Amino acid sequence: MDAALAFPVLAALIAVALFFDFLNGLHDAANSIATIVSTRVLRPQYAVFWAAFFNFIAFMFFGLHVAETLGKGIVDATVTDARVVFGALVGAISWNIITWFYGIPSSSSHALIGGLVGGGVAKAGFDAIVWSGLIKTTAAIVLSPLTGFILALLLVLVVSWIFVRQTPFAVDSTFRWLQFVSASLYSLGHGGNDAQKTMGIIAVLLYSQGLLGSEFYVPFWVVITCQAALALGTLFGGWRIVHTMGSKITRLNPMQGFCAETGGAITLFAATYLGIPVSTTHTITGAIIGVGAARRVSAVRWGIAGNIVIAWVVTIPATALISGLTYAAVGLFV
Repeated sequence: MDAALAFPVLAALIAVALFFDFLNGLHDAANSIATIVSTRVLRPQYAVFWAAFFNFIAFMFFGLHVAETLGKGIVDATVTDARVVFGALVGAISWNIITWFYGIPSSSSHALIGGLVGGGVAKAGFDAIVWSGLIKTTAAIVLSPLTGFILALLLVLVVSWIFVRQTPFAVDSTFRWLQFVSASLYSLGHGGNDAQKTMGIIAVLLYSQGLLGSEFYVPFWVVITCQAALALGTLFGGWRIVHTMGSKITRLNPMQGFCAETGGAITLFAATYLGIPVSTTHTITGAIIGVGAARRVSAVRWGIAGNIVIAWVVTIPATALISGLTYAAVGLFV
């Protein structure tokens, strides 16, 4: 481990990590609210408060398995030092800003993972990578949207069968209320999985400085601070991405919005329980495509969906490169 950092430097790095967490909430606010906004169940300004509240209280419902994976399951915790963490955060924040500006719903989670990998490899080569954790996480790039797609599609079919004798007005009225439940569950899953990624980064930084003792763990103050930063970012919303997620991929009604959010929430709950840092963006996009495809294949704007998939594939290599270059650049001055 590196020599202990001066307190101002350590505090600055923690502040940068929390800024990433804030941007994560800003960038991924659309994941939680796009469907409930696009179906006009809630106005955007109310929807972000709704989502932010459930983002914040998520720590009450989930363990810290995802934080442990990020802290020591992607890059060896003994390799991760202040320079690696700084490089990872610069890579992830840069990518988040670029994709937010162009309205591309890429993954903040995989941006951070790519940043960790880039910084770790720049310091210690490929031996720094914990391959079991990285393989599990990259596999989720495919599995999380696929699971969201299948669950949402099945939910549409089941719900359509259950309500087949109901009038369209009755179905619409019922699911306008049920969408409050599904949006809450999805926001809970989002807060439970995404805030833990920053917790893992801050915890491994503290561990690298010998402030956690001989065993890696996540202090409670880190948990609360990260949940608050994510919720605050959600309050500011990501309106460019809301538009893409809520209307450009496919048009949604309240029943479809409920199915998309519920399918996505189930996927996130399972991934968080298993300690897999999945992308909430991937998950809800797969679910939205699933409900659109259940109506008819042509209901999905596959060209836009294809561009989103390309951004997913590029995220980890792009952030790894930025992180590695940042690590090297810092070495010229330190």
